[in-house]
Amino acid sequence: MDHFIEIQNLVKEYYGRGILNRRKVTVRAVDRVSFSIRRNTVFGLVGESGCGKTTLVRSILYLDPPTSGSVRIDGTLLGDLPARELRAFRKRMQIVFQDPNSALNPKMRIADSLMEGLINRGLPTNVCDRRIRRLLDLVGIAARHRRRFPHEFSGGQKQRIVIARALCMEPDFLVLDEPVSNLDVSIQAQIINLLLDLKSELTLTYLFISHDLNLVLYFSDRVGVMYRGRLLELASSDEILKAPCHPYTQQLFSSAPGKDHGVPHSDAPVHRNQQPADDRDQPFLRGCPYEVECSISDDVCQENEPHLREIRRGHQVACFKV
Repeated sequence: MDHFIEIQNLVKEYYGRGILNRRKVTVRAVDRVSFSIRRNTVFGLVGESGCGKTTLVRSILYLDPPTSGSVRIDGTLLGDLPARELRAFRKRMQIVFQDPNSALNPKMRIADSLMEGLINRGLPTNVCDRRIRRLLDLVGIAARHRRRFPHEFSGGQKQRIVIARALCMEPDFLVLDEPVSNLDVSIQAQIINLLLDLKSELTLTYLFISHDLNLVLYFSDRVGVMYRGRLLELASSDEILKAPCHPYTQQLFSSAPGKDHGVPHSDAPVHRNQQPADDRDQPFLRGCPYEVECSISDDVCQENEPHLREIRRGHQVACFKV
Protein backbone atom coordinates (compact mmCIF):
# COMPACT_ATOMS: atom_id res chain seq x y z
CA MET A 1 0.00 0.00 0.00
CA ASP A 2 1.11 3.53 -0.73
CA HIS A 3 1.03 5.11 2.73
CA PHE A 4 1.38 8.77 1.84
CA ILE A 5 0.95 9.95 5.45
CA GLU A 6 2.37 7.93 8.35
CA ILE A 7 1.92 8.97 11.99
CA GLN A 8 3.68 6.91 14.66
CA ASN A 9 3.15 7.22 18.44
CA LEU A 10 2.34 10.92 18.28
CA VAL A 11 2.23 12.63 21.68
CA LYS A 12 1.40 16.24 22.47
CA GLU A 13 1.76 17.54 26.02
CA TYR A 14 1.11 20.95 27.50
CA TYR A 15 2.87 22.26 30.59
CA GLY A 16 1.89 24.81 33.19
CA ARG A 17 1.23 25.29 36.89
CA GLY A 18 -1.87 24.92 39.02
CA ILE A 19 -3.63 28.12 40.04
CA LEU A 20 -3.97 27.32 43.74
CA ASN A 21 -1.28 24.84 44.70
CA ARG A 22 1.38 26.03 42.23
CA ARG A 23 2.17 22.45 41.27
CA LYS A 24 3.59 21.75 37.86
CA VAL A 25 0.82 20.45 35.60
CA THR A 26 1.32 18.27 32.54
CA VAL A 27 -1.67 17.51 30.34
CA ARG A 28 -1.37 15.00 27.51
CA ALA A 29 -3.80 16.17 24.83
CA VAL A 30 -2.74 13.55 22.25
CA ASP A 31 -1.63 10.18 23.56
CA ARG A 32 0.43 7.84 21.33
CA VAL A 33 -1.70 8.09 18.20
CA SER A 34 -0.66 6.03 15.19
CA PHE A 35 -2.32 5.70 11.78
CA SER A 36 -1.57 6.05 8.09
CA ILE A 37 -3.35 7.54 5.09
CA ARG A 38 -3.05 6.17 1.59
CA ARG A 39 -2.49 8.53 -1.32
CA ASN A 40 -5.62 10.04 -2.91
CA THR A 41 -7.92 8.81 -0.12
CA VAL A 42 -9.92 10.45 2.69
CA PHE A 43 -9.22 9.64 6.34
CA GLY A 44 -12.06 10.71 8.63
CA LEU A 45 -11.42 11.60 12.26
CA VAL A 46 -14.44 11.68 14.56
CA GLY A 47 -14.92 12.28 18.27
CA GLU A 48 -16.60 14.60 20.72
CA SER A 49 -15.42 18.16 21.39
CA GLY A 50 -12.23 18.31 23.42
CA CYS A 51 -10.99 14.84 22.49
CA GLY A 52 -7.85 16.24 20.80
CA LYS A 53 -8.71 16.20 17.08
CA THR A 54 -7.59 19.74 16.33
CA THR A 55 -4.49 19.39 18.54
CA LEU A 56 -3.58 16.25 16.61
CA VAL A 57 -3.96 18.06 13.29
CA ARG A 58 -1.81 20.99 14.44
CA SER A 59 0.89 18.55 15.51
CA ILE A 60 0.75 16.68 12.20
CA LEU A 61 1.22 19.95 10.28
CA TYR A 62 3.93 21.07 12.74
CA LEU A 63 2.02 24.26 13.45
CA ASP A 64 2.41 23.16 17.08
CA PRO A 65 5.17 20.50 16.96
CA PRO A 66 4.49 17.22 18.79
CA THR A 67 6.22 16.40 22.06
CA SER A 68 7.29 13.02 20.70
CA GLY A 69 6.51 10.63 17.89
CA SER A 70 7.01 10.96 14.16
CA VAL A 71 5.15 12.36 11.16
CA ARG A 72 6.21 11.18 7.72
CA ILE A 73 4.69 12.66 4.56
CA ASP A 74 5.60 11.08 1.23
CA GLY A 75 8.68 9.55 2.86
CA THR A 76 9.89 12.82 4.43
CA LEU A 77 10.26 12.84 8.22
CA LEU A 78 9.08 16.30 9.22
CA GLY A 79 10.85 16.29 12.59
CA ASP A 80 14.25 16.00 10.86
CA LEU A 81 13.75 19.02 8.61
CA PRO A 82 15.51 22.29 9.48
CA ALA A 83 13.21 25.28 9.92
CA ARG A 84 13.88 26.66 6.43
CA GLU A 85 13.23 23.32 4.72
CA LEU A 86 10.11 22.71 6.82
CA ARG A 87 8.73 26.08 5.76
CA ALA A 88 9.34 25.21 2.11
CA PHE A 89 7.77 21.77 2.59
CA ARG A 90 4.61 23.26 4.09
CA LYS A 91 3.34 24.29 0.67
CA ARG A 92 2.54 20.58 0.17
CA MET A 93 0.16 20.50 3.16
CA GLN A 94 -2.60 23.04 3.68
CA ILE A 95 -5.65 23.40 5.91
CA VAL A 96 -9.26 24.48 5.27
CA PHE A 97 -10.69 25.99 8.44
CA GLN A 98 -14.15 25.64 9.91
CA ASP A 99 -15.20 29.30 9.79
CA PRO A 100 -14.52 31.13 6.50
CA ASN A 101 -15.45 34.45 8.15
CA SER A 102 -12.47 34.12 10.49
CA ALA A 103 -10.19 32.66 7.81
CA LEU A 104 -10.58 35.61 5.42
CA ASN A 105 -9.34 39.10 6.22
CA PRO A 106 -12.42 41.36 5.85
CA LYS A 107 -10.23 44.29 4.77
CA MET A 108 -8.52 42.42 1.92
CA ARG A 109 -9.97 41.78 -1.51
CA ILE A 110 -10.28 38.12 -2.46
CA ALA A 111 -7.51 38.34 -5.06
CA ASP A 112 -5.11 39.82 -2.49
CA SER A 113 -5.94 37.08 0.06
CA LEU A 114 -5.25 34.36 -2.50
CA MET A 115 -2.16 36.06 -3.86
CA GLU A 116 -0.44 36.53 -0.49
CA GLY A 117 1.04 33.04 -0.28
CA LEU A 118 2.06 33.02 -3.93
CA ILE A 119 3.95 36.30 -3.57
CA ASN A 120 5.76 34.85 -0.53
CA ARG A 121 6.93 32.05 -2.82
CA GLY A 122 8.39 34.63 -5.19
CA LEU A 123 6.03 34.08 -8.13
CA PRO A 124 5.54 36.96 -10.59
CA THR A 125 2.28 38.91 -10.34
CA ASN A 126 1.03 37.84 -13.79
CA VAL A 127 1.57 34.15 -12.92
CA CYS A 128 -0.26 34.65 -9.62
CA ASP A 129 -3.20 36.29 -11.36
CA ARG A 130 -3.54 33.46 -13.91
CA ARG A 131 -3.46 30.84 -11.17
CA ILE A 132 -6.05 32.70 -9.09
CA ARG A 133 -8.41 32.99 -12.07
CA ARG A 134 -8.09 29.27 -12.80
CA LEU A 135 -8.64 28.20 -9.17
CA LEU A 136 -11.65 30.45 -8.66
CA ASP A 137 -13.24 28.97 -11.77
CA LEU A 138 -12.35 25.50 -10.48
CA VAL A 139 -14.22 26.02 -7.19
CA GLY A 140 -17.23 27.67 -8.82
CA ILE A 141 -16.52 31.39 -8.22
CA ALA A 142 -16.51 33.70 -11.24
CA ALA A 143 -12.99 35.07 -11.74
CA ARG A 144 -14.41 38.53 -12.45
CA HIS A 145 -15.46 38.72 -8.76
CA ARG A 146 -11.90 38.42 -7.46
CA ARG A 147 -11.73 42.16 -6.68
CA ARG A 148 -14.64 41.91 -4.23
CA PHE A 149 -14.39 41.86 -0.43
CA PRO A 150 -15.45 38.82 1.68
CA HIS A 151 -18.67 40.45 2.92
CA GLU A 152 -19.96 40.51 -0.66
CA PHE A 153 -20.12 36.70 -0.76
CA SER A 154 -22.40 34.15 0.91
CA GLY A 155 -21.13 31.63 3.47
CA GLY A 156 -20.88 28.84 0.91
CA GLN A 157 -19.05 31.09 -1.56
CA LYS A 158 -16.58 32.16 1.13
CA GLN A 159 -15.83 28.52 1.94
CA ARG A 160 -15.16 27.90 -1.76
CA ILE A 161 -12.74 30.84 -1.70
CA VAL A 162 -10.97 29.40 1.36
CA ILE A 163 -10.60 26.09 -0.50
CA ALA A 164 -9.18 27.94 -3.52
CA ARG A 165 -6.69 29.74 -1.28
CA ALA A 166 -5.48 26.40 0.13
CA LEU A 167 -5.09 25.04 -3.41
CA CYS A 168 -3.02 28.07 -4.52
CA MET A 169 0.08 26.43 -3.05
CA GLU A 170 -0.52 23.25 -5.12
CA PRO A 171 -0.60 20.95 -2.07
CA ASP A 172 -0.72 17.16 -2.00
CA PHE A 173 -2.36 16.96 1.44
CA LEU A 174 -5.37 18.93 2.68
CA VAL A 175 -6.65 19.00 6.27
CA LEU A 176 -10.38 19.73 6.38
CA ASP A 177 -11.21 20.90 9.90
CA GLU A 178 -15.04 20.72 9.95
CA PRO A 179 -15.25 22.66 6.68
CA VAL A 180 -19.05 22.53 6.34
CA SER A 181 -20.30 22.69 9.94
CA ASN A 182 -21.25 26.39 9.64
CA LEU A 183 -23.20 25.94 6.39
CA ASP A 184 -26.78 25.02 5.52
CA VAL A 185 -27.39 21.36 4.69
CA SER A 186 -27.97 22.00 0.98
CA ILE A 187 -24.74 24.03 0.78
CA GLN A 188 -22.88 21.32 2.71
CA ALA A 189 -23.69 18.81 -0.02
CA GLN A 190 -22.36 21.17 -2.70
CA ILE A 191 -19.07 21.73 -0.84
CA ILE A 192 -18.60 18.00 -0.17
CA ASN A 193 -19.20 17.16 -3.83
CA LEU A 194 -16.77 19.92 -4.81
CA LEU A 195 -14.10 18.46 -2.51
CA LEU A 196 -14.63 15.00 -3.99
CA ASP A 197 -14.25 16.39 -7.52
CA LEU A 198 -11.08 18.26 -6.55
CA LYS A 199 -9.63 15.13 -4.92
CA SER A 200 -10.10 13.19 -8.13
CA GLU A 201 -8.93 15.95 -10.47
CA LEU A 202 -5.88 17.12 -8.48
CA THR A 203 -4.95 13.77 -6.82
CA LEU A 204 -5.34 15.14 -3.29
CA THR A 205 -5.18 13.33 0.04
CA TYR A 206 -7.57 14.49 2.77
CA LEU A 207 -7.70 14.34 6.55
CA PHE A 208 -11.33 15.15 7.33
CA ILE A 209 -12.54 16.18 10.81
CA SER A 210 -16.24 16.39 11.59
CA HIS A 211 -18.84 15.84 14.30
CA ASP A 212 -21.35 14.64 11.69
CA LEU A 213 -21.05 10.83 11.68
CA ASN A 214 -23.24 10.37 8.61
CA LEU A 215 -21.11 12.88 6.70
CA VAL A 216 -17.84 11.25 7.81
CA LEU A 217 -19.05 7.81 6.73
CA TYR A 218 -20.18 9.14 3.35
CA PHE A 219 -17.06 11.17 2.63
CA SER A 220 -14.25 9.03 4.09
CA ASP A 221 -12.50 5.86 2.96
CA ARG A 222 -11.24 5.08 6.47
CA VAL A 223 -12.42 6.36 9.85
CA GLY A 224 -10.64 6.79 13.18
CA VAL A 225 -12.62 7.23 16.42
CA MET A 226 -10.86 9.41 19.01
CA TYR A 227 -11.55 9.77 22.74
CA ARG A 228 -9.50 11.69 25.33
CA GLY A 229 -6.48 11.90 23.04
CA ARG A 230 -6.42 8.24 22.00
CA LEU A 231 -7.62 6.30 18.97
CA LEU A 232 -10.13 3.68 20.10
CA GLU A 233 -11.19 2.23 16.75
CA LEU A 234 -9.86 2.32 13.21
CA ALA A 235 -11.51 0.76 10.16
CA SER A 236 -12.87 1.40 6.69
CA SER A 237 -16.06 3.47 6.61
CA ASP A 238 -18.08 0.49 5.33
CA GLU A 239 -16.71 -1.80 8.04
CA ILE A 240 -17.25 0.63 10.89
CA LEU A 241 -20.79 1.37 9.66
CA LYS A 242 -21.62 -2.33 9.41
CA ALA A 243 -19.98 -3.48 12.64
CA PRO A 244 -18.83 -0.80 15.11
CA CYS A 245 -17.09 -2.70 17.90
CA HIS A 246 -15.84 -0.35 20.61
CA PRO A 247 -18.53 0.64 23.17
CA TYR A 248 -17.71 4.31 22.64
CA THR A 249 -18.15 3.97 18.86
CA GLN A 250 -21.47 2.23 19.43
CA GLN A 251 -22.57 5.05 21.73
CA LEU A 252 -21.64 7.66 19.12
CA PHE A 253 -23.51 5.84 16.38
CA SER A 254 -26.61 5.20 18.49
CA SER A 255 -26.83 8.94 19.23
CA ALA A 256 -26.42 10.02 15.59
CA PRO A 257 -29.71 11.43 14.27
CA GLY A 258 -31.45 10.52 11.05
CA LYS A 259 -30.25 6.97 10.51
CA ASP A 260 -30.41 3.59 12.24
CA HIS A 261 -26.87 2.25 12.22
CA GLY A 262 -27.88 -1.13 13.57
CA VAL A 263 -25.87 -0.64 16.76
CA PRO A 264 -26.72 -3.11 19.49
CA HIS A 265 -28.08 -1.59 22.71
CA SER A 266 -27.11 -2.89 26.11
CA ASP A 267 -29.31 -2.89 29.21
CA ALA A 268 -26.26 -2.95 31.48
CA PRO A 269 -26.03 0.07 33.77
CA VAL A 270 -23.50 2.77 32.94
CA HIS A 271 -21.18 3.79 35.79
CA ARG A 272 -22.69 7.25 36.22
CA ASN A 273 -21.88 7.31 39.93
CA GLN A 274 -18.19 7.49 39.18
CA GLN A 275 -16.36 10.66 38.23
CA PRO A 276 -13.77 10.74 35.43
CA ALA A 277 -10.20 10.99 36.60
CA ASP A 278 -8.81 14.52 36.88
CA ASP A 279 -6.13 15.05 34.23
CA ARG A 280 -4.32 17.47 36.52
CA ASP A 281 -3.86 14.83 39.23
CA GLN A 282 -3.28 11.90 36.87
CA PRO A 283 -2.13 13.21 33.49
CA PHE A 284 -1.18 9.81 32.07
CA LEU A 285 -4.22 7.70 32.86
CA ARG A 286 -3.88 4.05 33.72
CA GLY A 287 -6.30 1.63 32.13
CA CYS A 288 -8.89 2.25 29.43
CA PRO A 289 -9.77 5.95 29.01
CA TYR A 290 -13.42 5.03 28.47
CA GLU A 291 -13.67 2.68 31.47
CA VAL A 292 -15.66 5.07 33.70
CA GLU A 293 -18.43 5.54 31.13
CA CYS A 294 -18.42 2.00 29.72
CA SER A 295 -21.32 -0.32 30.57
CA ILE A 296 -19.28 -3.53 30.17
CA SER A 297 -16.00 -2.58 31.87
CA ASP A 298 -14.48 -4.52 34.76
CA ASP A 299 -11.30 -4.59 36.85
CA VAL A 300 -9.21 -5.64 33.85
CA CYS A 301 -10.24 -2.47 32.01
CA GLN A 302 -9.48 -0.34 35.07
CA GLU A 303 -5.99 -1.71 35.67
CA ASN A 304 -4.73 -2.38 32.12
CA GLU A 305 -4.43 -0.19 29.07
CA PRO A 306 -5.89 -1.60 25.84
CA HIS A 307 -3.93 -1.06 22.63
CA LEU A 308 -5.19 -1.12 19.07
CA ARG A 309 -5.28 -4.70 17.81
CA GLU A 310 -6.57 -6.08 14.55
CA ILE A 311 -9.76 -8.10 14.93
CA ARG A 312 -10.44 -8.30 11.19
CA ARG A 313 -8.42 -7.33 8.19
CA GLY A 314 -8.01 -3.54 8.39
CA HIS A 315 -10.23 -3.22 11.48
CA GLN A 316 -8.44 -2.28 14.71
CA VAL A 317 -10.01 -1.82 18.15
CA ALA A 318 -8.57 -0.83 21.54
CA CYS A 319 -10.87 -2.87 23.81
CA PHE A 320 -10.45 -6.04 25.89
CA LYS A 321 -14.10 -7.04 25.47
CA VAL A 322 -14.23 -7.18 21.67
